[in-house]
Order: sequence, then C-alpha cells, then structure tokens
Amino acid sequence: MRAQNYNIIIYPELHYKGPVEVGGLALAADAVGLDGLVLTMGDIPKYGEPIKALKSSEEARDFLRATVRVKNLKLGCLLTARRSVEETVARVKDPWDFVFFMRLEEKSLPMLEEVAKECRCLNKPIYAYFLVETPWHVETMKMIGWPATTTIDRVEDFAAKLQGIVDGIIATCAGDHEGEKELLKRLQKLRG
Repeated sequence: MRAQNYNIIIYPELHYKGPVEVGGLALAADAVGLDGLVLTMGDIPKYGEPIKALKSSEEARDFLRATVRVKNLKLGCLLTARRSVEETVARVKDPWDFVFFMRLEEKSLPMLEEVAKECRCLNKPIYAYFLVETPWHVETMKMIGWPATTTIDRVEDFAAKLQGIVDGIIATCAGDHEGEKELLKRLQKLRG
C-alpha cells in the first residue's frame, strides 16, 4: 500500500472562542502532533455576540507563541482574493508559518500566482481552498455566498493549473456528499 502524505490542519473561528479555549485547543493540537492551526476570526455569529477577547488572528498568533508557548504547532492565516495583491503579500510577510488562500476562481488565479511566488521566496507553504460547484448543491453555494473555484466537470483542468503553484488544496463540494466522492475520484488522477 502506498504511503499517503496528508497535513492535518484545523481552523477554529476566533469569534466563537476565548483565549483559554484557543490556548487549550492549540496545546492539544501540539500534543497530538497535528500539523497546524489556521487562525481566523470567522463570520460574525448569527446568534449571540462574538467573543472579543482576541481581537485579531495576529493577536491570537502572538498569544499562542508568547503566552501559551506552543512548541511544534505551525500557525497559519487566511488570505482572501477580496484584498489587493499588495495587502495580501504584506500579510504573507508577517510571521505566519503557512497560508490558506480563499475565494480562488479563474479571475483570482493571477493573484494566487503572485502570492505563491512570495510564499516560495519566504519558504512558506501555501494551500488553496478549492470550492467545487455541482448541480446538486446550488442552494448551498448561494447561501455560502462565495464564488466556486470551478465546476465538477472542470475539476481536473483547474486543479492541473495549480500544480507547481500551491503546496496543496483544500477541496470541497460544500455539503454535497456524492459530489465529494466524485471530486476525490477526479483529483486522484492528478496525484503522482
């Protein structure tokens, strides 16, 4: 059987967690050998109020490194195609161990390429969130409000464009379980 190379990275939404919970989660992730934690504020809660003890992902990163003192756990941030290339590259230069690029679609591919180039210079892994549209979850996609990276019938073509640009993708059909199975079958063709 062929060995698999997976990175296990979790991302807690900081609007929903206080520092004790974030610190405990990070220490537990560090203790069991998870690869990383992506720090994001997340969406404002639909019910209740956000917990504002940690005001930003940068503050959470610094708290985990200086106060909690995680040892081996890598800390990453989310980048969005909604910001300018300059703002995004500036964030890459901050002391993050890796980055996730969100809202990837055809028109944001050139931006991803520029950001990935900077990541390579800084020796920081970059992963792209790869949101795939299927005919069976159009309503879910509308509810999320994000653009699809590609459609299920073009998955291989778009994923092939990312080879040599990103270190990996986070592929999802956003709740379409049958679509997820199809997506994984299609992506297997690209694995070396």
